[in-house]
Amino acid sequence: MLLRVYCLVLLSWICLLAAPAQRRPVAALTKPAPVITTVETVPATDQWLYPGDRLQVRLVGTPGLRASFLNGQPLVELLPAQTQGKRGVYQGTYVVQPTDTLRNRRISFQLLTPDSVQATAYSKSKVRFLSPHEPQLALTKGELAYLNYGLGEDRLGGAKLGYLDSAVVLHLTGRVGNQYRVQLSETNVAWVPQEVVRLLPPGGFVPNSLTGSWSVQGDSAYDYVRVPLSQRLPYRSQLLTGPSRLVVDVFGATSNTNWITQREGLQELGDVTYEQLQPDVFRMILPLRHRQSWGYHIGYRGNMLEIRVKRPPRKLRLRGLTVAIDAGHGGTNIGAVGASGAREKDLTLAIALKLQRELEQAGARVLMTRTTDATVDNGDRVLLLRRLNPDVLVSIHVNSAGSTSAHGTSTFYRYVAFRPLSVALYEQMRSTGLAGFGNVGSFNFGLNGPTEYPNALVETAFISNPEDEKRLTDPQFQQRMAEAMKRGLEQFLKGTRAPGLRGWLGQEPATENH
Repeated sequence: MLLRVYCLVLLSWICLLAAPAQRRPVAALTKPAPVITTVETVPATDQWLYPGDRLQVRLVGTPGLRASFLNGQPLVELLPAQTQGKRGVYQGTYVVQPTDTLRNRRISFQLLTPDSVQATAYSKSKVRFLSPHEPQLALTKGELAYLNYGLGEDRLGGAKLGYLDSAVVLHLTGRVGNQYRVQLSETNVAWVPQEVVRLLPPGGFVPNSLTGSWSVQGDSAYDYVRVPLSQRLPYRSQLLTGPSRLVVDVFGATSNTNWITQREGLQELGDVTYEQLQPDVFRMILPLRHRQSWGYHIGYRGNMLEIRVKRPPRKLRLRGLTVAIDAGHGGTNIGAVGASGAREKDLTLAIALKLQRELEQAGARVLMTRTTDATVDNGDRVLLLRRLNPDVLVSIHVNSAGSTSAHGTSTFYRYVAFRPLSVALYEQMRSTGLAGFGNVGSFNFGLNGPTEYPNALVETAFISNPEDEKRLTDPQFQQRMAEAMKRGLEQFLKGTRAPGLRGWLGQEPATENH
């Protein structure tokens, strides 16, 4: 009996000792849980998407598994040849549908093993799906609201489509980071920075208006075109040459213009007309009587769109002309620095003050954006010049490059109608002995953006080039450059004396040239 009990106890201990050994192979066969390293939307920033837009995402994690996002949408693992040899990179695209709803949420991602072990992660950026049944509207704000063509950026900012007045109604159909997409018309879009608009509460209608009948007239200073609308719509303008004309597109507008009244006092505008370019794009065509445009301004008076067209100066000479001079940089904005320690802000001011003396001695009225080593924001310079209303602007800068071999002078303009000013300045700057580095158009710089007056920027020489730097720091050569810019203005004025509306009117209007 005792022997039997002893054997049963021994058998029980053997079973207990053997049990863990039997479980060890099972634990060894368990696969590790999937790992998600990173997840992101592409681009990796907050977005608003509209039906038809694509939500693009990327996940990096354990290779060879099943990946998904947004409640089951599949991700495809890229081949190593597509990822420079890296495995475990998954990408996916989802086209937003009209019935989708998503309100500023992070996107969820899943990585799943064959035996249903799952890892989950969420994007840092948030996504909102916009509904076509609830239009998102905004109003422009401030004095320098503007539209961009796209999302591209460089040190000068995005490529600008143009400025807008305040309180213009915009239909927003997307967002990427701090830029909203604007649906200007059925086939035209633009982008607007977040800081120049104010979002409106839901419930508004997509902006649109019929046009009323126009009035076109002049007073003692300007010619005006006024078109009544029911709300402030966005617009785009182009100042074209050959023949000289101003073209303005009003987005969301449809013609109900039954007549255009042209009253007395017109000096710059020819016979204006229009066309309905698209069902929601109204184009105004404003012929100019002179080959050289002297600028224009577009804005609203209430809901009345007003285009104010500037006339040529009464006498096309320096005496009596109002010239604005902008000395680039200043104060805390040092600009480029040469090998000797010369600073752009000091050189531009020295040249600008010399040019001021030259022009005042010739009888011009000179306006300066700065006369001391002061910090002046470029936006504030534009607003100051808009109020002072010069006849012409010359902005003075110093160039710089990563290589010491770049040298010479160059001029810059944005609008093709203002190119003659930059060409005249360029030719005279080269007469100082400086090499020509080029005349550059479509320049997306703040001081070249205004349409109210002809303007050009002069990059005098390269401070990064030893020979150019010697010239820039030499007071006598600074004087020669100032005299060259004065001659450039005189050359520009001389070239503008030829009127330019023979093709529009059949006769040349008179201009006082002496």
